[in-house]
Amino acid sequence: MTSYLSDIKEFLDEKVGLYNNPSFIESDPIYIPHQFSLKEDIEISGFLTAIIAWGKREIIIRNGLRLMDMMGNAPYDFILNHTPSDLKLLDHFVHRTFNGEDAGYFMKALRHIYTNCGGLEQVFQRHAGHFSLQPAISMFRKEFFSVAPPGRTAKHISDPARGSVAKRINMFLRWVVRKDDRGVDFGIWKSVSPPLLSCPMDIHSGKVARKLGLIRRKQNDSRALAELDDNLRKMDPVDPVKYDYALFGLGIFEKF
Repeated sequence: MTSYLSDIKEFLDEKVGLYNNPSFIESDPIYIPHQFSLKEDIEISGFLTAIIAWGKREIIIRNGLRLMDMMGNAPYDFILNHTPSDLKLLDHFVHRTFNGEDAGYFMKALRHIYTNCGGLEQVFQRHAGHFSLQPAISMFRKEFFSVAPPGRTAKHISDPARGSVAKRINMFLRWVVRKDDRGVDFGIWKSVSPPLLSCPMDIHSGKVARKLGLIRRKQNDSRALAELDDNLRKMDPVDPVKYDYALFGLGIFEKF
């Protein structure tokens, strides 16, 4: 690691300590899965919340809680046992461009994932690459949309193989894979290795990373994400995505 990266690491480690804090949970979409204790409830609620996690955070949280309420606040049971009439209840759900049609497809696809593929964790573990989970995201997307022609719904899960940073799926993976003693991330997926995680890069974290010299590529795409991941892994090969807290906090709270 270069002396420059060492200096950046010291700065970012301080920010991780500040923002990797349970006091931020209530104002973050991760608040939704924190309402549950069963592993499957956590991962399903986390996945669905991550999928709608764009826009104002208070609206994401409000709509995430509404979606959980429509599922009887028992997401795993709903996925396994929903009936057509249950799905009709979702017809009026809307979060930006994610609507009731999308929600209905997601419920059917998740049932397929849990009844035929061993669950979310098994799909990602089965397709994890040697150095990254990005290939697993692409394979998961293929499996998820194999239930029926997805139509408009396909746009709600991005594909790294097509150049996407897949921010929302990478955020979800951080939640369920990464674990430390701070109590924010869950670390409930024991078969997936935290060093394989990628930073959930968005416009804010990308801007901060460029100011710090962690990315040279101008556009936010899979190549820029690979560049960022490489530098974060140099700073901490065991827990590289802890720096998501620092990049996000610097961008959102400090307007760095």
